[in-house]
Amino acid sequence: MRKKVLIMGAAGKDFHVFNTCFRDRSEFEVVVFTATQIPNIDNRKYPAELAGPLYPQGIPIESENKLAELIKEHHIDQVIFSYSDVSYEYISKKEQIVRQAGADFQHAPVEKCMLPSTKPVIAVCAVRTGSGKSQTTRKVVEILKSKGKKVVVCRHPMPYGNLVKQRVQRFACVEDMDKHECTIEEREEYEHHILAGTVVFAGVDYKAILTEAEKEADVVMWDGGNNDIPFFKPDLHIVVVDPLRAGHELSYYPGKVNFELGHVLLFNKMDSAKAEAVESIMANIKKYNPNATIVKANSGLKISNPGLLKGKKVLCIEDGPTVTHGDMTIGAGVVASQRNGAKELVDPRPFLKGTLIDTFKTYPNIGKLLPAMGYGKQQILDLQETINACDCDVVVIATPIDLEKLVKVNKPIVRVTYYLDEITKPDLTTIISNKLHI
Repeated sequence: MRKKVLIMGAAGKDFHVFNTCFRDRSEFEVVVFTATQIPNIDNRKYPAELAGPLYPQGIPIESENKLAELIKEHHIDQVIFSYSDVSYEYISKKEQIVRQAGADFQHAPVEKCMLPSTKPVIAVCAVRTGSGKSQTTRKVVEILKSKGKKVVVCRHPMPYGNLVKQRVQRFACVEDMDKHECTIEEREEYEHHILAGTVVFAGVDYKAILTEAEKEADVVMWDGGNNDIPFFKPDLHIVVVDPLRAGHELSYYPGKVNFELGHVLLFNKMDSAKAEAVESIMANIKKYNPNATIVKANSGLKISNPGLLKGKKVLCIEDGPTVTHGDMTIGAGVVASQRNGAKELVDPRPFLKGTLIDTFKTYPNIGKLLPAMGYGKQQILDLQETINACDCDVVVIATPIDLEKLVKVNKPIVRVTYYLDEITKPDLTTIISNKLHI
């Protein structure tokens, strides 16, 4: 009898867990995936072309709302929890549902999910969504390129469309994002690398993705998503900690795993941090990862036209995942607005349109921010209509992409981008040079 398995996911890590741990193992039968966090990713199949010969009909993907029902209906033996940036309290509640329905509950494996590479791998991960991975990854890529190394970025998966077509995705120019019909969330993670001349890989089958990346790269860069662990075994594992959310490094999954495994623990946002928060995290490092190298940095801001902000009513648009399941109520746009004399932050909630109404119901603690949601054409249109309906003087766009290319805004725009500004030694240049002997 094959052990019947259900994998709980959010269209990404769940597929990787299946590919690395279950796909060709006849002693298991993965009966169903469940999906949450991302809209419109259930009611489809993990296709037979990707699932392998043991699954000629593919594997259904159902809503996580049906979890207990699915366990009982399919006589599930084991449930594997395979998504990220959730509290351990949240997981405990899910485990209780699973066990009451009659199945065993396990977290996704760690080591088994890290594929070995023939090339050096540097991974940038975090303890929470919104800690500052993107600016850290950009900094690492700049360092490697300055030393003459060809770098390819492999990005954590976001396969929300046709999974067969998305098996291996390569992005070398902006037009490639159009070809692959990327969501705003995908563009936020790919565009800044592409504009800097760095090739990005993503998709579904990360063994195949790694094989293709190794053909082009001297160094493979793992650019993590949310607070998930690397899919490739890193030679250098850099983990960004967030002193604006001290304590979350221990209370959120699987960020705590990164916190314990990281070779380098990088404090970002030091220019906004309180001393007691930094001290609290340092105490946790001493207990859970005392051998880690510590780097401290500010999150530097570049503001396109700061003079437009003084005395004005401002609508701040921030990175979507950071302020939804990342729980951040302040981002680069808010900081830039406050530092440059904005009169007030406009609350977008009275002006919400379409699907964004549901977003704020799901994440009621977003507050006076507008997440850059765009999981499809309709949601992008809803975002545009919400922005244009808001009673504000200026729109501050603090997402990593040029949002103006996707939405038409009827008000003046200030764009805010951010970069990593290291303030302590050893810095990343020294650490990378010593680790990779370059």
